[in-house]
Amino acid sequence: MTGHVARAEVVVQAHPTAVWSALTHPEQVRSWMVGTTMTTDWQVGSPITWQGEMNGTPYEDKGEVLEVEEGHRLSMSHYSPLMGQADKPENYHTVTYTLTPTRDGHTTLTLEQDGNESAEQAEQFSQGWQAMLESLKSTVESD
Repeated sequence: MTGHVARAEVVVQAHPTAVWSALTHPEQVRSWMVGTTMTTDWQVGSPITWQGEMNGTPYEDKGEVLEVEEGHRLSMSHYSPLMGQADKPENYHTVTYTLTPTRDGHTTLTLEQDGNESAEQAEQFSQGWQAMLESLKSTVESD
């Protein structure tokens, strides 16, 4: 991971397979990621897109699936035109989810996002990701 790294983490009271499903199934992603439509086939090297609306502004973020270790680790590149930067490799982040089972059958879900320009920017992203992971936790635990 390069640059300053944003981090977020939650403990979900569910088995890792339920958390994995919430991360990888488009209909479940939509429920915790603010109505986002995610499209990919989860093959390493395949494109991934996220489409939706944020604060009244439509967006289409994109990236590439970098790593899939089913039930344990998921990594992708991510570019958002909403950041106001050119669509160039140096303006992509790497987002990695790691699922770790706990002794009591729950799951610790950790997210890391690299490529932040400053500690302050990493902290802003950390707060946004933390809110999203809390939403994922609520979604999974209410099923």
